[in-house]
Amino acid sequence: MNKDKVVLITGGSKGIGLRTANEFSKQGYTVLINYRQNDQFVHDLVHQMSETHKNKVYAIKGDISEPLECERMVNEIWRLVKSVDILIHNAGPYVKERISFDEYTPEQWNYIVNGNLNSVFYLTRLIIPKMREKKWGRIITFGYDRVETAPGWIYRSAFAAAKAGLASFTKTISIEESSNGITANMVCPGDIIGEWKEEDIEVAKEETDFSTPIGRPGTGEDLARVILFLCKDESDFITGSVIPVTGGKDVLGKVFHK
Repeated sequence: MNKDKVVLITGGSKGIGLRTANEFSKQGYTVLINYRQNDQFVHDLVHQMSETHKNKVYAIKGDISEPLECERMVNEIWRLVKSVDILIHNAGPYVKERISFDEYTPEQWNYIVNGNLNSVFYLTRLIIPKMREKKWGRIITFGYDRVETAPGWIYRSAFAAAKAGLASFTKTISIEESSNGITANMVCPGDIIGEWKEEDIEVAKEETDFSTPIGRPGTGEDLARVILFLCKDESDFITGSVIPVTGGKDVLGKVFHK
């Protein structure tokens, strides 16, 4: 039963994370929404979500890029629930400005790498023992188009390097934890931007996007439906996979100039 399973979504108060949280909430899961700021907004969000879908929803404030913060958050989580069955690593900083690798300061570089790669290690190592005890777990990470081939992504060097490392780490987890009933997969969004991150597929079907082969914008629902499928009991044969959700678009090929 879905109501017996707990899902933790990092960065779950907005964008694709929020759209994913809503999908799991609709299905009756107990949902833990990790966030960093806007306390009142998140408090109202959690209340509304639980009232609408009649499930348990909790807000967990904290910075996943800090090891001690992760430990504090997980201790808080264990006071609320017995285990986390599904861990969705949605949060991760991204620099919109197009800058070459030498324009990063060491502090900027470490901020991107730490938030997109190290944070997954910090949190997963604390959550996974409970999954092992139950012999069941689902771990989802986020990448970018063709990340498993470690392609160069011009003016996105720190983000690309972190996500390429994360793709390898995700595959390693899938192998090491396979005997424990735990799967690990990566999803790779296409150009899902702005308000589309929280939008429905049906709304997108009314719009035209000539830059995407299927002809419409991508939405948060596109990602959330894939994630939901990967987290089902019956999806246990899918692990170590890197799954593009791009509408057929060549995400990297369009970035050539500043």
